[in-house]
Amino acid sequence: MRKPTGPGDTPIVGIAGWKKSGKTMLTIGLIEELARRGLKVATVKHAHHAFDVDTGSTDSARHRKAGAREVAIVSKLRWAMVGELAGQAEPDFRDVVQWFRPCDLIIVEGYKTAPIPKIETRRTDAFEHTPLSPRDPFVVAIAADHRVADAEVPVFDLSDILGIADFLTAYLGLSRLAATSKPLRVRKPRRGKGVRGKSIVKSET
Repeated sequence: MRKPTGPGDTPIVGIAGWKKSGKTMLTIGLIEELARRGLKVATVKHAHHAFDVDTGSTDSARHRKAGAREVAIVSKLRWAMVGELAGQAEPDFRDVVQWFRPCDLIIVEGYKTAPIPKIETRRTDAFEHTPLSPRDPFVVAIAADHRVADAEVPVFDLSDILGIADFLTAYLGLSRLAATSKPLRVRKPRRGKGVRGKSIVKSET
């Protein structure tokens, strides 16, 4: 399976799971750790609700309220672009990632059904939902806060940011770019073993 890529063949990985499964916690932890290792990370967050990045009486908000379809906000520190869909379909994430400047990795939070390699997050708080794996062939690892039985992919504790970051850099071929990461040979884990021979969380779901 060819891994989907962004601009310049930038690797893409998804963090997917049901509501309250720990997606944002894991995404933020991975961003911090991968950035610490010297990687340039970009992210896409899929929202299921309306949102505003400029609100109140800011000049950019007033531009939008006056009818501007797109507004760019630019300063010496950062910039942002806000667009109104005005009834059109939301952009596909594959179009969104083409907007990014060159980077080492793009992390996509959400988009459960996207055909990209993804880490599935699981929490006991979201037990009422059917797990994505093994039905989703794009799940390459599971991060859970409970035991996971008969997993066909590597399983990590949801809080094991270092282990998951090691796995991702190896899986996506980024180890040579990550200054402080240790080389890791990715292999299919044996039953009850993790990608580095450590016990993985095994369990009943």
